[in-house]
Amino acid sequence: MSSPNDLDFEQPIVDLEDKIAELQEFEETKGVDLTETIEQLREEQHRVARAIYAGLTPWQEVQVARHRERPSTMDYAQMVFSDLVELYGDRLYRDDQAVLCAFARLDGHRVLLIGHRKGKSTRESVACNWGLAHPEGYRKAMHKARIAERFHLPIITFIDTAGAYPGVGAEERGVAQAIAENIADLSVLRVPIVCVILGEGASGGALGIGVGDRILMFQHAYFSVITPEGCAAILFRSSDKSEHAAEALRLTSGHILELGVADEVIQEPELGAHRQPQEAAQSLKEALLRHLNELLAVPIDELIEQRHEKFRHFGAFATPES
Repeated sequence: MSSPNDLDFEQPIVDLEDKIAELQEFEETKGVDLTETIEQLREEQHRVARAIYAGLTPWQEVQVARHRERPSTMDYAQMVFSDLVELYGDRLYRDDQAVLCAFARLDGHRVLLIGHRKGKSTRESVACNWGLAHPEGYRKAMHKARIAERFHLPIITFIDTAGAYPGVGAEERGVAQAIAENIADLSVLRVPIVCVILGEGASGGALGIGVGDRILMFQHAYFSVITPEGCAAILFRSSDKSEHAAEALRLTSGHILELGVADEVIQEPELGAHRQPQEAAQSLKEALLRHLNELLAVPIDELIEQRHEKFRHFGAFATPES
């Protein structure tokens, strides 16, 4: 059914969704068999969705990545993993709910899950600061990552944030230093690390848990040095230019794969992860298991060397000879 969260360009999908719901209700109340008509409408909805999502602009991709109903860390934690045991606190200041740390089981593998937590309801979002982590969130993540290393547990990180919290308190407590230390320490951690960009992956807030052996990315996620709004404010002196900034930033999954930053783009269901979360979770689980099994077969010294080489080559460019 229609929702205030629906995006303008998704309206044809929503209209068909409403028609299907109406027919299903009529079928139930009147006892009329409308299976064939409903199935035809579903096929049409999938066809329309394929056409819409295949032609999204970078700014529209950002909007999909931010969709309020899009599955985030806690949703995938419940759909993909079992036996979650959450870990709290950075042992320095406090527990930051914007970052989830939990021991979990991924089929036969015991792992540490680290992820940005945005919250769904207004109350949850306020408690999680909308996924904008403070320095204690990044210190918590690194503290738990060292525990995982001690017990030889692979680490999976879920990235979904518009950036680290830029408030005065966060700056006073060293948010930039916390992120920098995480980047340095994760690069030498002696366990396999798989990072997944679920929706938003912006700025140092994403990089604070974004160093790993494999970087995966959902089809309609984005990964960027800054949000389009932040870029527009700096370059164009106006947030009204966010659409132009999104074009310039080359932040879509296709761009990131082409640039060699992402190792794989996880294809989303035809109606998007926000309408088919179970199907998206199954694709995520299959990708995680495949990459984790590959990494576990590599000797740890070789794995760390490959990790170093991977990140050393980011940003490399060639100039034509004169």
